Amino acid sequence: MSDGCCGPVGLEIEPFPSQAGAHALPVVVIGAGPVGLAAAAHLAERGLDFLVLEAGRQAGASVAQWGHVRVFSPWRYDIDAAARRLLEADGWTAPDSDWLPTGAELIEGYLTPLAGHPAIAPRLRLGTKVTAISRLGYDRVRTNGREQAPFLIRLDSGEELQAWAVIDASGTYATPNVLGASGLPAHGEDQAAKLVDHALPDVLGAGRGTYEGRHTLVVGAGHSAATTLLALAQLPDTPITWAIRAGSATRTYGGGAADALPARGALGTRLHALVESGRINLVTGFYTHRITATANGLQVTSRDPSGAERSITVDRIVSATGYRPDHSIAGELRLDLDPILGSTRTLAPLIDPNQHSCGTVPAHGVDELAHPESGYYAVGVKSYGRAPTFLMATGYEQVRSVAAALAGDWEAARDVRLELPETGVCSANLAEAQESRVGLATGIGGGLLATPLPLVTVDGGGCCG
Repeated sequence: MSDGCCGPVGLEIEPFPSQAGAHALPVVVIGAGPVGLAAAAHLAERGLDFLVLEAGRQAGASVAQWGHVRVFSPWRYDIDAAARRLLEADGWTAPDSDWLPTGAELIEGYLTPLAGHPAIAPRLRLGTKVTAISRLGYDRVRTNGREQAPFLIRLDSGEELQAWAVIDASGTYATPNVLGASGLPAHGEDQAAKLVDHALPDVLGAGRGTYEGRHTLVVGAGHSAATTLLALAQLPDTPITWAIRAGSATRTYGGGAADALPARGALGTRLHALVESGRINLVTGFYTHRITATANGLQVTSRDPSGAERSITVDRIVSATGYRPDHSIAGELRLDLDPILGSTRTLAPLIDPNQHSCGTVPAHGVDELAHPESGYYAVGVKSYGRAPTFLMATGYEQVRSVAAALAGDWEAARDVRLELPETGVCSANLAEAQESRVGLATGIGGGLLATPLPLVTVDGGGCCG
């Protein structure tokens, strides 16, 4: 086996004592973001051997992509319970519970210490990308003896590892949705790729020179779109157009003063004011169909369901249209995916954005995440498929339940508990606002996000994430 960032890793590591004689192979966790590392913490606490494989060069690699952005849930909601217990037992002191960290602070103050904990560091491999998962000696068709065969995990280096269970917390950040309103790429989208950024570019920092003085079109109605709009509005002589499919931006504006997280409520209030003042030009009922390079910039054409067309010419585009899961690495596993959302079929009705906001999703755990392929679980934002109703608190409860099940503690695994707020962007009924008990919410596997401005907040691509 090769060495990881923190020393020898993989099958050379001695298993935890409680696992010796039970499973000779580790549980493999894919992804070292907040949910993946929480899974590692719960597995360590349960005495189960594990190996964490992270494609990026650091823990929280996707979070680092929006490190300039401030989350709007304070530290007290951002830390998994098992992770906190591990860290505090090793002398770690939690940051100020009322502080709203940036993505960079989330990494520095929490994810990096957790990844470096003695129970996790020797079992973490960075720069290790999983390209395929199967069963050793079994393709998807073969059945007899399947459940006794270990999982086979192939890496981009060609190396192959084995595991007795797989927790896929790889997220969706690397697979954003397309600009095209029908779920297909807009005509010319690939050709215009150099002038299209995805959610949460560093508009006021590294990307300032790219955006200042240029007309930017922001497409999307989620919190990542709002974050970018608020940042762009601070740049002088920078025209801004905001395009959404809906007939109004009411849902994006959210709950204002009724929101249980004040910073989240401030987001909608400030965005609404910028639209009303004319600083941001809001275009509703816009269905992106075609992008054409012209001498004056990018001509973005909408074609609505009736066939009517209209166009906007801009210099750059920010596509804040959310994310979708990539299940291709599990193509040889037996997955029971909902045909609409791409989550498990059991989970789909609980998270369907046509029926639920992030505040009405019920508690769920290992039973709702199970596939016909016993021992494989997609968790975190990837488990939600295309549903934008994910909350970080949900991901933490998911991995707690899965780790308990893998340890054989089915009573704990099925005792799932989650209290979510009916407030702000999570509810159409603002009168039912209640005290928030949840953590981060995002479609990018991180948190409810904010612009770099104090207390101006957004998430990463959906209703609540």
